[in-house]
Order: sequence, then C-alpha cells, then structure tokens
Amino acid sequence: MPSIHCVLRAHRRRLSRLFVLGLLAAGVAVAVPAFAQPSGGPYGPVARSYEVPGQGTVYYVAPDGTANATGAELARPTTIESAIARVVTGDTIVLRGGTYRTGGLQLNQGITLQPYRDERPVFKGTRVASEWEELRDGVWRTKWTTLFPAQPLAWWRREREGMRTPLHRFNNDMVFVDGKPLLSQGWAGELGEDGYYIDYEQGYVYIGVDPADRLVEITAHDIALHRPSREVHGKPSDRKGPTIRGLTFTQYAFRAIDIEGKKPSTGPNEEPTDDPVDVSDPADHGKEVVGTTLENVTISFTSRVAGYFRGDGLVIRNSLISDTGTEGIYVIGSSDVLLERNIIRRNNIEQLTGYYPAAVKIFNQSYRVTVRDNLVIDHPHSNGVWYDVGNVDGVFANNHVEGTLIGFFFEISRGVVVAGNVFVDNEQGVRILNSADARIYHNTFLDSPVLIDRNERSAQGDHFGWHPRTGPDVDEREGHAFEGNLLAASAGFDASLLRFEQPAALCDTLRRPMTTRVDGNVYARADEDGEPLIVWSPVAAKDCEARFATLQGFRKATGLETRGVSLQGHAGALFRSVELRRFELAGRPPGMEEVAVAPEAREALGWQAETALPGAVPAPD
Repeated sequence: MPSIHCVLRAHRRRLSRLFVLGLLAAGVAVAVPAFAQPSGGPYGPVARSYEVPGQGTVYYVAPDGTANATGAELARPTTIESAIARVVTGDTIVLRGGTYRTGGLQLNQGITLQPYRDERPVFKGTRVASEWEELRDGVWRTKWTTLFPAQPLAWWRREREGMRTPLHRFNNDMVFVDGKPLLSQGWAGELGEDGYYIDYEQGYVYIGVDPADRLVEITAHDIALHRPSREVHGKPSDRKGPTIRGLTFTQYAFRAIDIEGKKPSTGPNEEPTDDPVDVSDPADHGKEVVGTTLENVTISFTSRVAGYFRGDGLVIRNSLISDTGTEGIYVIGSSDVLLERNIIRRNNIEQLTGYYPAAVKIFNQSYRVTVRDNLVIDHPHSNGVWYDVGNVDGVFANNHVEGTLIGFFFEISRGVVVAGNVFVDNEQGVRILNSADARIYHNTFLDSPVLIDRNERSAQGDHFGWHPRTGPDVDEREGHAFEGNLLAASAGFDASLLRFEQPAALCDTLRRPMTTRVDGNVYARADEDGEPLIVWSPVAAKDCEARFATLQGFRKATGLETRGVSLQGHAGALFRSVELRRFELAGRPPGMEEVAVAPEAREALGWQAETALPGAVPAPD
C-alpha cells in the first residue's frame, strides 16, 4: 500500500513557495505528545489474504460460475447473483478473482462478502462495446440499450448555473477507453479523443477515437449492491448491515452501494437525502439497517456517489474512494459512525457547479460521526468533509486534508471537535457556518484560512425548506473555541488567516461574539504585507467587522489571544519537510510556548500530556 508520500506525490500545486515558509529554528528542545497526527498510515486498502470462515454457510462464486451450482465447493462455484438470492444472516460469499460485470444485486441479510484468500474480485458496472460503425470526420457510433438519462435535482438553479454546467453533464452514463473516462459533450461534432456524445432518442453512443484494438466500456448498471430495508428474495430484512471486505466496485452509473433507511432508495432525479424528514429524534432513525462495515474496499468511477450509507454503527476503514461525481461517501441520518484510514480523492470529476459537492457528506441529523486519520486529497473542484444540516457531536481528528475548496465544513449543526488535523493548500481549511459549539484545537493550517461565520438563514422561506430547523437557530450560533492551532502562510499567500464574519444586517440583533475562546494560536507568515491577519465580528462599525493587521491589535481590542504568537516576515524552515509532507516542527520558533490542551482534545487525539506546542504535529522525537 502506498505511503502518504507516494499518495501525495502527484499533488504539488504551489509547492515551490510552500517550501520557503517558516522560521529559523531556535535549537530549543521541544516537548511532544504521545504520538504525532496524522498517523502516517497505512491508508487505503491493505493487501491481505482472507481465510474462509468456519461459521455459517459458505458460498463460493466466480465470474464464470454456474447459476444452478450449489456453490458449496471451491471447484464448483455458483454465480454472485445466485448466491445473493440464497444467503441468510451469518453466511459468507467467497468470491474468486476476476471481473464480475453485474449490477442491481439486492441483499437484506447480515452476511459477509470477501475474496478467496488474496485473489482480487472486481465488480464492474460496464459492458464491453465491440460493434462500432465508422462515420465521417473521425467519429464512430454504437447502438446501446442501457442508458441512464438524468436531470438536475429540483433545487439546482438553472438561471445561476446553466451557463456554467451543460445539462448533459447530469446524465449518469459513463464511457471508458482503455480504462480512461471520457467526458460528455453536447453533440457529435465536438468529441475529440477525450469526449463522447449520446443520442438518447435513437440510442446511440458516439466517440471520437478509433475503437479498433481498444477496450471500450459503457455503463450497463446504475448500482452494484442495493441493501433494501424490506423483503427481498422472499426473506424479511434482518436489520443487519453487510460486511464487505477486499472487493473493488467501479464504473457504475449513479452509485455503487446503497443502504436504505425507512425511505426506499430514490432514483437519480429524486432527492435522496430526506430520510428522516424534518426534525427527528435520533432514536427514531438510523435503525433499519445497523452495522454495515467496509474494509479494504475500493470504489471508483461512479457517476454520482460511491455510496449512500444509512444506518447506525457504520464503519468504513482502509478503503479507497476515488473519481466520484457529486459525493464520495454519503452518510445520511446515521449515528455512531466511524470513517478511518481511508483515501478519499478526486470528487466532482465532471466539475458540476451549483451541486455543493463534497468528498464526504455527513447529512441530516447524524449523531456522533467520527472521521479520523484519513487522507482527503486532490479535490480542486470539491469540498472535503462536510457535516451538513442537523448533525450533533461529531469528531474530526488526525486527518490530512489537501487541495480542496473547503477542507472541513460544519454547517447548521451543533457540537464538533476538530483536532490534530493538517490542512494544506485549501481555499478554506475550516469553515463553521450557522452552527454552535465547534471546538477547534491543535490543527496545522498551511495556506488554508479559517472562516467562522453566521447569517440570517432560517427555515422561514429557505430554499431547502426544513433543513435550517434541524440546527441551532439564528441567535444560538455561537459557543465556538479556537485554541492551540498553528496557522501558516507561505510566500505569496496574503489572505487573512482567521475570520469571524456576520452580515451588517444582523449587527444590531446579534451582538454577542461567536466565541470568547481564541487563545494560544500561532500565526506565521512569510510575507509582512497582505490582507489583515484576523477579521473579527460583530463590532460597532458600518460593516460590522474589524480588521487587524497585527495580533497585538486584535488582543487589545478583544482581550483574546493572551498567549497567541505572531511570527511575520521571517524565512527558514518551520516544518521538517513540506515536499515530503512532514509537518513536524523543525524546532521551536522564537516565542512559541506550550499551551494547555483541552481534555476533549486529548481524548480525541489520544494525547497524554496536558500541554503541547500549538499545531497538529509539534515536533519530531
């Protein structure tokens, strides 16, 4: 499995100026926590050999299995479709290696799906297109019967986004040439070698590359595995989620996996996230399918999402989620969820606009969701991890987040601990919007500003209806903490590092600050000039904001940051090695002192010491 260094090698935007950031080390010994954050891996799928379990019934399946075979013997495997129809709770399906071109599999029992030993089963949602007609001007076409036309969801604003995203991009079909995805085009005259066009009325797929001696694959299934919460194959649901280990799912139109809640899974033109609808006690949702587990799983090239996951006790560990559409992992209305040591990369590959993309979306009243020690990387057209609408008591710890629009986004929700993360080269490292009680401790931000803001948005006349009602009301959006963080800006990065904002229209009604806990942070900038270091609101001013070029000015005006440190206009090595993504401090910079670590931060990070230097990775051993 590649290390963090290999995984990040391709993502080097602005690296030359990142390297010059920092301060000359003072040569003073540095205290360290119990261990550094993030862990360094291994991330993503870990190669292993899976033993055949000794409990329950085992069904052996193979790509060339026989449907009427029992599957009881390794030498006489059945098909995956046949095994899925037969299994009951406690059984295991053992898959031989190879490609399974299948989809629409329905399962409602708590079973295990795994490879046979170290073999590599791959589920593909495409079929091979081999019959082509050559037209003029370097264009070929083939007749295709499994097409997946779609349209934007009802809330998409065509008057705002229709001139930026063509409607044909919302169709869910995908075309691959030698494994490379092509990009949809509006007509057959603009294909080039990288595009495809679909005539939905006549049922033709057009490409601009000679298909001779090429592997051309076109989507034939819009889902691999569907876990309904109702009767399937004559069996009632046992309310237990499947355990999926060591499998690959790729090239599916729409999504690869869909775990239902109370509401049946929706089609591509329907809202998939209204489950529950309106404010719901957590005891009343997330109970239809409990305990779904994915380990060492790969999901890639899904037209919309890798998977919709509903149900308490979800665990996704050491998996790779890559090259997805509007979302990668989509968790809805679920509690006590754990996502750890995954690689989540390249979401919104079609660059849709107006669709609020996120590599991970935690949505609609999910409680106690922990996102810990993951790599969230290479998302220039997508947000990273977004807790959106009514979520409570999340934990976001020890992650490396790089190259996103917003690395961590917490919106219309209440209660989260954000600790020990490294944010690199994000348009915003953290954004807290219209939320309460976000506590942000001991993170490292490199060219990744922080924004904490609130506005007048409420359920009254909101574009999304009841959504704002699930979170704190307009006058409750406060109680945040920002302590012990290291905010660094490399040469040429001149944006404000920390901003607290609210509109002037609320200045007379929302007079309390969003936080009274801003302390022990370090602000390091390679350049002396630029935007104000900190922006603060509310204040009695025309635009409700005050801008502070220096930490001393901020401290004097607010009484905050009594232990904060400002390091401006210095050069040298602040970090061990930006090129190798080693964000331990190279040494203790002048003036930097240990600060108290909040007990809840120590719990989230596993730190024992009660004090540490600011940042996620204070120092090497």
